[in-house]
Amino acid sequence: MPEEQKLSQSLCKSKLYVKKFGGTSVGSIERIEALAERIAKAYQAGERQVIVCSAMAGETNRLIALGGQVTAYGDPREMDMLISTGEQISIALMAMALQKRGIPARSLTGDQVQIHTNSQFGRAAIEQVDTDYLEQLLEQGIIPVVAGFQGRNPNGDVTTLGRGGSDTTAVALAAALSADECQIFTDVTGVFTTDPNLEPAAKRLDSISFSSMFEMARLGAKVLHPDSVAYAERYRVPLRVLSSFENGEGTLICFDGQYHQAGKVVGIAVSADLAMVSFDELDESSDRLAVLFKRLAEMGIETDLLSKTRSSASTVSFTIAQSWLERVLAELDSVSQTLNIGPVYFEQDLVRVSLVGNNNLAKTEVAAKVFDVLGKHGIHVKLVSSSAIKLALVIPQNHLRSAVCALHHAFELNEL
Repeated sequence: MPEEQKLSQSLCKSKLYVKKFGGTSVGSIERIEALAERIAKAYQAGERQVIVCSAMAGETNRLIALGGQVTAYGDPREMDMLISTGEQISIALMAMALQKRGIPARSLTGDQVQIHTNSQFGRAAIEQVDTDYLEQLLEQGIIPVVAGFQGRNPNGDVTTLGRGGSDTTAVALAAALSADECQIFTDVTGVFTTDPNLEPAAKRLDSISFSSMFEMARLGAKVLHPDSVAYAERYRVPLRVLSSFENGEGTLICFDGQYHQAGKVVGIAVSADLAMVSFDELDESSDRLAVLFKRLAEMGIETDLLSKTRSSASTVSFTIAQSWLERVLAELDSVSQTLNIGPVYFEQDLVRVSLVGNNNLAKTEVAAKVFDVLGKHGIHVKLVSSSAIKLALVIPQNHLRSAVCALHHAFELNEL
């Protein structure tokens, strides 16, 4: 039997992994060479692999800045054409590093793979992935090295997927190829109970449910983008977070029915640099509030932890990223008469601290414990929001470290 046929049959029987490497992981030639060595060893051990690369660390920001030197408001189509080139550098260098080691590899853009998206430039959504070409390469023993973060719209234009888009690319490829696992390689060894920079006792989780991981990601944990978590759960893609700098098992994201820590707090997510805006609604009208929040959404401004309380007038409060505060205040000023609202107040330098579990976090004893712990440390809660899976609190940013450490200890997260 010819050697090529033996190789093809052997590879067809082996497991398939889609492996995504982020900007820090491919941030230098030295890092690319180290990863190529790791990928080559896995290939020689019989693994089938599809590699997804982000742009080198800082490259996308450099390209955005270049566009800003030409015009402050670049055409979205042209900006996508510009910033998509960052990933092309990474994939070409990675393919060359693999080929140097005698490993057959081929770099591919999103267009060459045929990752089909809608036409929302800068925040496109993947609609379909063609796998014929990728499967042909895999059958030939060739490692596809795919550009993350990008695809093509129905007109053939280059589109980008927005922040965290390379994670989504990897999950979409894994789903389309029915991969055994999608592995996201980062600069940390997995998902931790909280940010180790805030709490040195933070522990790496061996596993976490998709529901909890989605909340952790949505509420500030940066290890995975929430869109990729939702996509993986929807298409039943096994997902794992690993370190590209050291070996280890990482953290497996489990389907909810396979996870056995129900009812417990499993992590604390943090989102810093927030502001809170409040105003009195002088005549109650949900329609008018709908107009306001629709306008903010059109401006690309995301609001969170909306609260409406009733005293002599209805007070509406919500949180936003502090960087959006000036624009929000200007918008409120322009619509204040139309909406018939009273004086607008705001607070800056706030942070959201969110306890995430798997169930039963809405129980009163959980909230009672949280307020007791924070009260003993003199930490005043500005806003609170709860659900069965999370309890989110807005507090002054200067109390962030003490709050996280106290809550981490109180809920025994270092014992998980």
